[in-house]
Amino acid sequence: MDTLQKNHTLSSEFIILGFGDLEELKIFFFVLFLAMHLITLAGHTTIVLITLINTCLQTPMYFFLRNLSTIEICYILVIVPNMLANFLSRNQRIPFLGCALQMHLFIALGGAECFLLAAMAYDRFVAICNPLRYTLIITRALCLQMLVLACISGFALSLTLTTLIFLLPFCQSHEINHFFCDIPAVLFLACSDTRANEIAVFLVCMLILLIPFLLILLSYGFIIAAILRIHSAEGRSKAFSTCAGHLLVSLLHYGCAIFIYIRPKSCYTPEQDKIVSLIYTNVTPMLYPMIYSLRNKEVKGALKRLLESPNR
Repeated sequence: MDTLQKNHTLSSEFIILGFGDLEELKIFFFVLFLAMHLITLAGHTTIVLITLINTCLQTPMYFFLRNLSTIEICYILVIVPNMLANFLSRNQRIPFLGCALQMHLFIALGGAECFLLAAMAYDRFVAICNPLRYTLIITRALCLQMLVLACISGFALSLTLTTLIFLLPFCQSHEINHFFCDIPAVLFLACSDTRANEIAVFLVCMLILLIPFLLILLSYGFIIAAILRIHSAEGRSKAFSTCAGHLLVSLLHYGCAIFIYIRPKSCYTPEQDKIVSLIYTNVTPMLYPMIYSLRNKEVKGALKRLLESPNR
């Protein structure tokens, strides 16, 4: 295959098939996911505003929560608006470079979120296992360094992975059986041997998914052991309530991502992948603000005061 044939995709397009087999339900799903999208944006925006405005929520835990919600807003804006547009069209064309950019941003923001969840686990570990030294260890400077490192790592790994995937020749079908340019769906279209690229995907996913997730599980092993040593039931309940939201969000986020990305190309199942992707790009982001606020008295109190203030 000559160079022209290999590189002809640079000026071509991909076709996002989306949910073409659900023609009669497209309007219903459009309204449903638009409502979920607006609820998700409202929830995360509320968390960002509350943790910025309220002076009681200026601790490291809420600093991380605010930035997690900011990343989550960007994350869903990369995927969901295009998905909603896809519901209203037969098939959606996306330029080759546009598809690469969407994948890069999706992986970068998802990776930054993974690393930030690991940083939040470390924050909770120090708060519960070493409370007397918490303010000495978890300083504002360290929080900023962990945030910057999480973002840089996510974007650097994403750029490497996206480049490796889009250097492949796509000389046959350009129809992506998905609602966005996801890694398995695009990799499936390559018409050359992709084993080396699959290994690269696995290694990057190890760095983004498995290693942070194992660190989170290790942190919670120490946290649970420390909580069990607390004598009072009220103390155990308070310690657990500060961690429960983060642990549940981590399990949801990493569980879906590991299912999709830590597996070989031969296991790719388009319809199953689309369902799982719908969950982690629409359902779980909508649940995160609820999970963090329902068990958090400080967030609920700040929200209540914010809602009551105009009436005073």
